[in-house]
Amino acid sequence: MATLTPVQAALAGTTVTMAPASAGGDKVDGGSDVAVLVTNGSAAPVDVTIAVPGNTRAGQPEPDVVIAVPAGASKLIGPLAEFLEDRATDSLVAISYSATTTVTVAALKI
Repeated sequence: MATLTPVQAALAGTTVTMAPASAGGDKVDGGSDVAVLVTNGSAAPVDVTIAVPGNTRAGQPEPDVVIAVPAGASKLIGPLAEFLEDRATDSLVAISYSATTTVTVAALKI
């Protein structure tokens, strides 16, 4: 599991360096200005799951957010607001992938 460092967007342009998605998932410091760019280079869709910590008022686990990234496509996912940070562990947003071969990711701050 890797901790992604968001790259700050700039008016003059920002170079975005994609990293391989970690098989055990990735984490990022959330915020209303933070998003992740996921590129799926495979021939099959990949699901990206954003873990939602905590429980509902009824005591059931909050449902995670699952985003399908089609084969050969990219998706910008966010904002990864502070409520997605797991305060009970490391105060980071947890991201997992249904597959990681040919999947790359970058964290962005806009």
